[in-house]
Amino acid sequence: MPKRTVLIAGATASGKTGLAIKFAERIGGIIINADALQVYSKWRVLTARPSQEELAQAPHHLYGHIEETSEYSVGAWIKEVTDILQNTEKPAVIIGGTGLYFGALLNGLSEIPPIPADIRAAGDAHRLGDGATWFQTQLLAKDAETYAKLDQNNPARLQRAWEVLEATGKGLSYWHARPIPSLLSLEETVPILLNWQVNDLNCRIDTRFDTMMESGAIAECEAAMSAGFDANLPANRAIGATEIIKALDGKTTMQDAVIKSKTLTHQFAKRQRTWFRSKMRDWQHIDMSEAPNLDEVIGSILR
Repeated sequence: MPKRTVLIAGATASGKTGLAIKFAERIGGIIINADALQVYSKWRVLTARPSQEELAQAPHHLYGHIEETSEYSVGAWIKEVTDILQNTEKPAVIIGGTGLYFGALLNGLSEIPPIPADIRAAGDAHRLGDGATWFQTQLLAKDAETYAKLDQNNPARLQRAWEVLEATGKGLSYWHARPIPSLLSLEETVPILLNWQVNDLNCRIDTRFDTMMESGAIAECEAAMSAGFDANLPANRAIGATEIIKALDGKTTMQDAVIKSKTLTHQFAKRQRTWFRSKMRDWQHIDMSEAPNLDEVIGSILR
């Protein structure tokens, strides 16, 4: 396993890919994806997976290798990362915006049993039909300890907590108290967090979504509709997919779909920033709004 691993985290559209490629080129390393949606083969455009040109600049791992209907989890990701790190002598650059992946990497992971398909389907139905409030009520009554520790405005997190409780009879707090050891310690890594001023990041998000629309997002959604779009699948939670498909189906205008998609992405980035501020205080923070020279940043960090 390589002695030193570079970690690059940041909110969506924060410039992680460009910095990761520069790092990998500089140190002769590989890049490992830590984004929960970019692991799926679907939605290359809407999840902003690296382009073919970017993929050619350094070896990339765990991008687009999971089929839409396949089960995938933080635990599966950790196992794949472990295998990659144990079978390479090259330095690794792990890059992404999924905080839970980095948390599991550095702090260990609870081995929660798989969730049966019928409970997952019931959870999806409650999320779509009843919304976050239903899960909040259930968890507050049956698992107040877990509920107090959750992001109580995040429907996906609330659903996951309810599913675990329903499937195992025990709350997430129980499972989190029995973790698998961490794969890496913070001291074994070069941990980098990219920060932006909110207005600057939101402008980048809007510009990037416009570029997505020009670069194949609509075609991706048309293909998904033809194949039978299932909004309940985790792979299909790419922001913009449901919104554009509704426009293609005549249920809204494409202009409104774009506006809503941008707003949802702003909200997602806000949740990411909140998580990073809470969990990544000891990382090296780089203020990207000041337009730093990335080569100089890398040189400074490596020194």
